[in-house]
Amino acid sequence: MAYEIRSIPREITPARDTTPTPAAGPPPGHGPGQRRERGKLVAVSDLHVRYEENRDIVEQLQPESEDDWLLIAGDVGEYMADIRWALTLLSSRFAKVVWVPGNHELWTPADDPVQLRGVARYDHLVAVCRELGVVTPEDPYPVWNGEGGPVAIAPLFLLYDYTFRMPGLDTKEAALAVAEEAGVVCTDEFFLHPDPYPSREAWCQARLAATEKRLAALPEELPTVLVNHWPVVREPTRPLWHPEFALWCGTEASADWPRRFRAAAVVYGHLHIPRLLICDGVPHQEVSLGYPREWRRRSTAPGRPVQILPATPAPAADTTGTRA
Repeated sequence: MAYEIRSIPREITPARDTTPTPAAGPPPGHGPGQRRERGKLVAVSDLHVRYEENRDIVEQLQPESEDDWLLIAGDVGEYMADIRWALTLLSSRFAKVVWVPGNHELWTPADDPVQLRGVARYDHLVAVCRELGVVTPEDPYPVWNGEGGPVAIAPLFLLYDYTFRMPGLDTKEAALAVAEEAGVVCTDEFFLHPDPYPSREAWCQARLAATEKRLAALPEELPTVLVNHWPVVREPTRPLWHPEFALWCGTEASADWPRRFRAAAVVYGHLHIPRLLICDGVPHQEVSLGYPREWRRRSTAPGRPVQILPATPAPAADTTGTRA
């Protein structure tokens, strides 16, 4: 694949700390005569609201118009009460909110009153979102009919399967051993439980199979915006300060999805490296806020959602905080 980096990463984070989806028919809102939204499609991720500074930023997030849609690409927080608080606030302000889970939402912290694990925890998150009117990966894909549309907004929950390995490592076990030797072990190994699946990669495979069927069922003439917490291609992980951390960052199985499913844009988070990457002509936009220690180094205002549609010219490169 041909890659072109349009903006230099502003922050590179060090190593930190499937349920089948319903069959998809033609998405609602697609076709002639549909109302054209006048607002913008914007996105943010990795809000991590357990940090007071981040919580303050979320409290100040406002749409520019009453028609703006907000895509949230995961990692709102770890605790159910925090996640509910943030989604309640944002869904009351934006015309539509679309959410996908990140790894932090799927953790089961020992001190969270909600001690659900694995699929049961994810199902509970979906139920909370539906109560608030927030679109999840289990719901019909909404169609953006504003400028740049119509496009189907496809919230994805794909997880990872340890295939983003270091060169020369052919197995998960070998890759994990190298990562452990380097002192890089993702907190998911302790808090993200795959129950009832035997492993996180097994859950990932189930999610991939179910999601691929839904995307394939979309009308062939309808473009998409793919929203996933983890990058759907490997290229965004190349500048990681600790390359071993890529193990927990995605799956090779989705590498051709942007082209196969006509993506006008791909939105992701997880890496805490906000930037625009063009891969095979498709924009991949990392939209994370990140931790306070990260966003304080950036020259841009923290927490401002990134405009996805209508598409805008690539921003000037910002090297503040770059450690690549």
